[in-house]
Amino acid sequence: MITSAHNPKIQQIRSLLSRRQERHQAQSFVIEGVRLAEEAIKNGWKPQSVFFTDQLSTRGKNLLDGFSQSGADVEEITPQLMESLAETEAPQGILAVFALRSLPMPDRLNFVLILDNLRDPGNLGTLLRTACAAGVQAVLLTPGTVDAFSPKVLRSGMGAQFRLPVLATAWDEIRAICQTHSNPPLKIFLAEGQEGVACWELDLRQPLGLIIGSEAEGASQQARQLAGSLVKIPMPGGSESLNAAVAGSILIFEIVRQRFT
Repeated sequence: MITSAHNPKIQQIRSLLSRRQERHQAQSFVIEGVRLAEEAIKNGWKPQSVFFTDQLSTRGKNLLDGFSQSGADVEEITPQLMESLAETEAPQGILAVFALRSLPMPDRLNFVLILDNLRDPGNLGTLLRTACAAGVQAVLLTPGTVDAFSPKVLRSGMGAQFRLPVLATAWDEIRAICQTHSNPPLKIFLAEGQEGVACWELDLRQPLGLIIGSEAEGASQQARQLAGSLVKIPMPGGSESLNAAVAGSILIFEIVRQRFT
């Protein structure tokens, strides 16, 4: 059992949880909780190491044998250490370290979400969860967007990162993906609060990419250069804008509605 906060493995977990740069350099990330651990296993992700306490539920303990059989290093730590590491108010008694990897991009795209400079982890996680539920094929994150594998994004995404290709990349590559992974190239729509055409007046059945910009700063110049059309959500109540996650979710499912009706 690990009891010391100075143990190198504990120090590494702390760094992976708190620093994006550390996750990038180590090419690893940490998940917390039984539900995320189950999602990872169900989707074929094998952990490098797993840390648990004697307070782990029966449901969680059932995962440990599978983790051991997959070759993961499984170790018990004290509840006090778990509480010091966990970011939730009531830790479930399990942390797992996974290697960062990108799920393969489909050869032929028809529905891509592009998230431009989103800074709020809750918004990003919610949009990843929505995209996964709606059948979005890939999510492209522009420079400046929060890390999709940070603890808060992982929790709010509810495991979407284990099922959905999520690629953080430069605008040049985003443009190339939209042009070369679809024939004809994807038509790019940019969500705007007040400008553009109402979402239900557009044909959203065609192969497309949807850009959702930052709430605070709006869409970047690069996003505007890439977009071919502006799309808005009519708001008869008079509000100027919606939360980025809410607006993105509405537009994503308007695309789904058009394609399934």
